[in-house]
Amino acid sequence: MATVLIVEDEAMVLVLAESVIQSAGYETISAASLSEATALVSSVDSQLNIVFTDISLGEDTEGGVQIGRLVRQQRPAIPVLYTSGRNLTDGLKELLVERSEFLPKPYTDTQLVEALAALLRA
Repeated sequence: MATVLIVEDEAMVLVLAESVIQSAGYETISAASLSEATALVSSVDSQLNIVFTDISLGEDTEGGVQIGRLVRQQRPAIPVLYTSGRNLTDGLKELLVERSEFLPKPYTDTQLVEALAALLRA
């Protein structure tokens, strides 16, 4: 069973994402901030298979980009699924790491589960 690190600063969105991802049969670990996510990615005890992160985390409008870079440095095999209500034409596309995809908000439960599954298969 794959474990998904969910990084989302909006509590309601985090709870909904956890519910959808767990219902699809995945384990979840959650972080509500850049610092929490950094600690989880850096922890040798964290068993992660994929990271699902919002690009904007509170005041840090590109916190998810930093998480993606950290994942690529410390755990290069782990794919990253980014999400945001912002459009990728805002210059963000060039900042995303390899082995990643972008899922625009709002997304459906099915779109989220399919995007995670596709990245894990790739």
